[in-house]
Amino acid sequence: MVHRIIEWSLQNRYIVLILATGLFVWGFFAVRNNPIDAIPDLSENQVIVFTEWMGRGPQLIEDQITYPLVTNLQGLPDVKYVRANSMFGMSFIYIIFEDEVDIYWARERVLERMSTVSQSLPEGVSPQLGPDGTGVGHILWYTLDAPELDLGEQRAIQDWYVKFALQNVKGVSEIASFGGFQKQYQVTLNPNKLLYYDLAVNNVIAAVRANNNESGGRKFEMSDIGYVISTSGYLKSMEEIENIPVKNQKGISVRIADVGTVQMAGETRLGIFDRNGEGEKVGGIVVMRYGENAAAVIERVKAKMVEAAKGLPPGVSFNIVYDRGELIQESIDSIKHTLIEEMIVVSLIVIVFLFHWRSALSIIIQIPITIAASFLLLNAFDISSNIMSLTGIALAIGVIVDNGIIMSENAYKHLAERYAQWEQQQKNEPQ
Repeated sequence: MVHRIIEWSLQNRYIVLILATGLFVWGFFAVRNNPIDAIPDLSENQVIVFTEWMGRGPQLIEDQITYPLVTNLQGLPDVKYVRANSMFGMSFIYIIFEDEVDIYWARERVLERMSTVSQSLPEGVSPQLGPDGTGVGHILWYTLDAPELDLGEQRAIQDWYVKFALQNVKGVSEIASFGGFQKQYQVTLNPNKLLYYDLAVNNVIAAVRANNNESGGRKFEMSDIGYVISTSGYLKSMEEIENIPVKNQKGISVRIADVGTVQMAGETRLGIFDRNGEGEKVGGIVVMRYGENAAAVIERVKAKMVEAAKGLPPGVSFNIVYDRGELIQESIDSIKHTLIEEMIVVSLIVIVFLFHWRSALSIIIQIPITIAASFLLLNAFDISSNIMSLTGIALAIGVIVDNGIIMSENAYKHLAERYAQWEQQQKNEPQ
């Protein structure tokens, strides 16, 4: 079979050259379309279920949230195993699927199962799916440089403007905010006054919820004009919260201000983000979507940052803390220079040792064609251009050249033997 292929190739050299040129051009476009990253994504094919129930201890979280979810999620198809972690106020469940399972199919199966489990969970608890990213999806970290704004104002800008702007970028799964204070109204109750007015904490909570609502009426027509009736009952200030009635006692309303105090404060935090010892900062983490091109997503996010910066308050700007794009570029440049240097050195060695330009050219021309064709396989198996894959290509150049040298030397040897036999026949023939 091999002899027939070689024989056919020798008899149809121009067809072989055309096929090799077409393969090289196809591989060239494959190089341009191949996703680029610094490191290979070796994370597991997992779906994360996050549940928040603040104020509860780890044991209570384990008994009433983690255990019911884990026992029901174990029966999903193509699941390898389920891991869980219960901590103060939060539950994390990691469902690990088989490697060949599509991640979005797996997320749909988890959502279907969660819809049946939610009835067995405590009231007000709602499990959520984590972002459709991987363990190496954190591609860019940034902070807001706003020396004239306090941490609460910076966090409000991050949560209500910057986050929504960057989440629209193609390939971004989530913008995770960090640092600063999340503003909230806090009601501090006096237990002695609650006892005096015969009230419970639940009565105050129910009063606040009932008075922070907006309801609609119906359409009212008068003089051939239609009016839509609605009431606006959203709380807008601390004074409105203080004046909420909790109980009617002998014709006198007991307000929240009578049993406690209302103040504007920040949500309880479990940590802070400090940069270079200059103080606390507010920012976000860009999480890349599963299977996206890291380099392309980073460029799109940076372009969106330039656009979003025009709407920031005066004196506020972006400060990129971690950018994987720089690592990607440095890694690719290093491997690229190594490939070029190796190709040059190997070509010179082949020319020197063979000392026959046609034989050397037949070997050297295999290098770019083989490298270009290898990217076709990388795209076929969804493998990105990273340190590992490009290093493997660089190491394979020696094998490619070695095979070419062996075949060329073998062909040269047989041709020399045939030429010697032909010369001997010419001498033995009578004149």
